[in-house]
Amino acid sequence: MAGHYVIAGKKIPNHQLAMFFIGSYAVLGAWAALKPKAPQPATPPIQASSSDEEAFIREFLQKAEAEEKKN
Repeated sequence: MAGHYVIAGKKIPNHQLAMFFIGSYAVLGAWAALKPKAPQPATPPIQASSSDEEAFIREFLQKAEAEEKKN
């Protein structure tokens, strides 16, 4: 065989250590990929300089969405 390490008084073959670390990376990668993501807002925030401008933008977006649903 290729060799071994002595860990806690036991001989651990190199291939078992390699399989342990590869499995650990696979588990951590799967956990990172499958963990729930924070929900993203549907639209970006409106950064208007006044309340009138913000109201105009909201009204325009509502009209545009209504037209989109119509077509």
